[in-house]
Amino acid sequence: MDGTSARLSAAETAVLAYEARSWPGPGAKERAIREGLGLSPVRYYQLLNALMDDPRALAHAPGTVNRLRRIREAQRARR
Repeated sequence: MDGTSARLSAAETAVLAYEARSWPGPGAKERAIREGLGLSPVRYYQLLNALMDDPRALAHAPGTVNRLRRIREAQRARR
C-alpha cells in the first residue's frame, strides 16, 4: 500500500482543521491546541510541517496545504 491510499488519522485531520480556522488574537490558537487537541504547540507544528509534504493532506485539504506551502516558501526565500 502506498502513502496516498492510507487515510489521515483523526489527529492529522484535526490539525488541518485547526490550521484552516482564523484565530481572534495571540495565544488563542495555542490555547485551543492545548485544550482541544491535547497537544503541545511544538508537537502541533511538528505534525503540521510533516503534513505539508504529505500527499494525503494535500488531497484532504488542498487550499490549506497549498497556502501553508506558499507561506513556507516565502519564509525560506527571505532567509
